[in-house]
Amino acid sequence: MSNTIGIRRESKNRWEMRAPLTPENVLRLVNDYDVNFIVQPSDLRTFATEDYQDAGARIDEDLGKADIVLGIKEVPIHELQKGKNYMFFSHTIKGQEHNMPMLRKLMGLRCTLFDYEKIVDEHNKRLIFFGRHAGLAGMVDTLWALGRRLEWEGVRNPFSSIMKAHEYGDMPGIREHISSIGRLIATHGIPYSLRPFVIGIAGAGNVSKGAQEILDLLPVKEISPKELSTLKKRKDSGTNIYKVIFNEWDLVEPIKEGMEFELQDYYDHPEKYRPVFDQYLPLLNVLMNCIYWDERYPRLLTKEKAKELYSDHRSPRLRIVGDISCDVEGGIEANIKATSPESPVYVYDPWEDGAIPGWKGTGPVILAVDNLPCEVPKESSEYFGDKLKDFIPALASADLDSEFEELKLPTPIMKSLILYKGKLTEPYRYMEDYLKEE
Repeated sequence: MSNTIGIRRESKNRWEMRAPLTPENVLRLVNDYDVNFIVQPSDLRTFATEDYQDAGARIDEDLGKADIVLGIKEVPIHELQKGKNYMFFSHTIKGQEHNMPMLRKLMGLRCTLFDYEKIVDEHNKRLIFFGRHAGLAGMVDTLWALGRRLEWEGVRNPFSSIMKAHEYGDMPGIREHISSIGRLIATHGIPYSLRPFVIGIAGAGNVSKGAQEILDLLPVKEISPKELSTLKKRKDSGTNIYKVIFNEWDLVEPIKEGMEFELQDYYDHPEKYRPVFDQYLPLLNVLMNCIYWDERYPRLLTKEKAKELYSDHRSPRLRIVGDISCDVEGGIEANIKATSPESPVYVYDPWEDGAIPGWKGTGPVILAVDNLPCEVPKESSEYFGDKLKDFIPALASADLDSEFEELKLPTPIMKSLILYKGKLTEPYRYMEDYLKEE
């Protein structure tokens, strides 16, 4: 059995320039495993179509002869083909309402769906992801927004020359410029009115690590959440930015007196814990949301808390929220809509529960780009493809016409199988409830 692998042209929006495999990945797979590829041509993709052809792929508009079609974002409903095997980020496992029609269509067409998000190891740790690059781009865009906001407030600041991530062209350009801003801060300091300047980062996973890679190019001193309350009492030269990492145990506490926090217990029984993060919000200048959230867990910033912080219609310390996780009305309830790299931020109006485009207005500035890695398409695709390529030989040799029980695929790939021939697999049958609602 030898399945032909198709690589589709991303068509969700003009910002999506990523690819699941690079020409270099394709060349390696063609030469080492004799895998057949069909690649749709694209003028937008960060890698030239000719480079895929030179790597041994066939270039064709029609992916009809591809047995497995790889993409990044969701495939538009009108492009789905009957009986096709797909692998992409489906954004369905939380019952996302906007993608239930797509899931229903895939089922009706008896398609098979693999989801990158669920390619995990025995500890349910994701093996293929863009999280680090979301963090990289998200921190750059947040610092860009900070510079714009402070300028509007009349505060001259070292962040005002920072551009949006996609405007730099590549990561070396980003690192070089942010490092130069760091040298400026180390010499002249943060504006006096902003001291002590604190950036809080919720989460410590891949997204957080990416954000910290950018932040650490500046003169940063890391402190614990417990040290925040005493920070104002220190003499501060302004030549440091204070970085605070918030883990799950900093966000909640056990409701039962005498009970100690246990991470797995919190994951399994969040109802046994109450939120305590509100105490830190007035002490932060910037909040980066890099942590997983679903409706069982408390929020970092509620709409009510945003209204409280801005109750006197003046700017509190908290100017910017970089919602890299970007669950609309999720962990950041004040994030009421997703944005694009072109216009990445808006001001949340706590009184009207509305969004004011840009960075001018009373309320926190919210960064809510839902596909941040596309702002660094080359580097993010290279990282992603280097992880994905290891699973391609098994996919290429699998008998995808067999019964589900007879499938021979690596365990991480089996775990990612949401649909098989149009039917939800056992781990995902809970999604039937979401489909009924739809």
